[in-house]
Amino acid sequence: MPRRKRNAGSSSDATGDSDDSVEHEKTDSSQSDGNTRTNTRLTRASLRLSQSSQDVPADIKHVVDRDESPPRTPTGNAQSSESDIDVSSPSASHDESHAKDPSQKDSDSDPSHRPKRRRFHESYNFNMKCPTPGCNSLGHLTGKHERHFSISGCPLYHNLSADECKVKAIDRDKQEEDRSQSQTEESRHATRHQAATPRQVRYKEKVVEMRRKRDSPLAKEQKEKNMDHRQTHGTTREPLLENITSEYDLELFRKAQARASEDLNPLVALRSQEKLRLQGQITEGSNMIKTIVFGRYELDTWYHSPYPEEYARLGRLYVCEFCLKYMKSQTILRRHMAKCVWKHPPGDEVYRKGAISVFEVDGKKNKIYCQNLCLLAKLFLDHKTLYYDVEPFLFYVMTDADNTGCHLVGYFSKEKNSFLNYNVSCILTMPQYMRQGYGKMLIDFSYLLSKVEEKVGSPERPLSDLGLISYRSYWKEVLLRYMHDFQGKEISIKEISQETAVNPVDIVSTLQSLQMLKYWKGKHLVLKRQDLIDEWKSKETKRGNKTIDPSSLKWTPPKGT
Repeated sequence: MPRRKRNAGSSSDATGDSDDSVEHEKTDSSQSDGNTRTNTRLTRASLRLSQSSQDVPADIKHVVDRDESPPRTPTGNAQSSESDIDVSSPSASHDESHAKDPSQKDSDSDPSHRPKRRRFHESYNFNMKCPTPGCNSLGHLTGKHERHFSISGCPLYHNLSADECKVKAIDRDKQEEDRSQSQTEESRHATRHQAATPRQVRYKEKVVEMRRKRDSPLAKEQKEKNMDHRQTHGTTREPLLENITSEYDLELFRKAQARASEDLNPLVALRSQEKLRLQGQITEGSNMIKTIVFGRYELDTWYHSPYPEEYARLGRLYVCEFCLKYMKSQTILRRHMAKCVWKHPPGDEVYRKGAISVFEVDGKKNKIYCQNLCLLAKLFLDHKTLYYDVEPFLFYVMTDADNTGCHLVGYFSKEKNSFLNYNVSCILTMPQYMRQGYGKMLIDFSYLLSKVEEKVGSPERPLSDLGLISYRSYWKEVLLRYMHDFQGKEISIKEISQETAVNPVDIVSTLQSLQMLKYWKGKHLVLKRQDLIDEWKSKETKRGNKTIDPSSLKWTPPKGT
């Protein structure tokens, strides 16, 4: 330490001349061995700091180390401390800055040291090929892209060429432009409840005339051509659609196909998503759940569900198929499945026939399970608004059992005390079990509970699109079965409602859709159409044995309902 003081020129015995000579000598020598002296003084400075830190008490030392430790830069290197600057000479710091500048420029110019930003086109695999046999992936059904990678955008699959798709795209754009211009002109002079314009009347007459031309059946040559096309290509090509319907309806169908293929194009979706993100319309916290892993299935989601933000931003969610707990990764799911003791829904098993079971789950007793069930259902339902307030509801969960457990097929919820006699508040069939008859089993089970309660039930509105289709089909089957078994002469809607537990309003709307309700001489008459009954009977024999057996129900209405 005394030697260091002499080098610094702090000795009291030295004169002014000696100080000047020392400074001049120091300046000359700094150009030759500046790097060595800098390293030596840096080492001595660090040694001095380490020695001084040993004299500080333990509690104060912890604070000093935390406060004076040099912060890390984004590249991971520590910044220079104040002690390093004090002991270094001006020439050494000048040389060191010159030595650092080139390396800093190189690091700035080198893209490997910069954080990489993943762009939308990097997440798409351009090495994919169209699965249609004989297709070279060139062209697109919309006529707006040079390549395609799926059947939905394949011109060859739709029996078209790439050039024909481009011509059709030009025609569609021209028609859309003309239509928008005409609407703009008409909107200037439009008034409320205005009658149809002459242009709209002419267009309607044109459509009626085009549809009237297509009343004759297919010619023999066209039928043979369709059969040859089907035998040659099978399911790898779309069937020939010419002369099946009018040219107007066929053109509408082609437009819908092109629009759907545009929406299903992953590259276009990524571009639009990137554009919205740059415009600030999509934030990092927006819902990004596209698929869920549920048991042995990977399901594509349809709608947004209000999962927590840390899960909602994930592209894929992992859900336990028994307790419905949601997780972030496959590893967490695997560890959870090794410890999960649930093999069926909580609650009472009120129905069992074969492998099909129905469990009654109280939203008040099993709140977490019911909330997870509602969050899962919202991924496939558009009109569902119930997520967390599950206590006033009962959930009837249908499962399919095997040697691994009871797998979720679907469910419906029901209010414990419904003043409007709703027997279903929300109903869902899981996508992997759709179009297999389970939806009608759930509906039939809800009406079976209404029969036991001796009430007339109806589903809560509004119904989803798939729910409305399922209910209309169920009501149709119920009425046709009743007509088939009915042996009397006069049919009463009230009697049908009491026997089937279907609301009279639903019965009337179904009879009107089947054209079985007529108004004649001041009275409403119910017609027994034997053709519809025979058609239903033939389908019933071909259909599987997926029905609800009332004798397998072990259930009593809850108290207070």
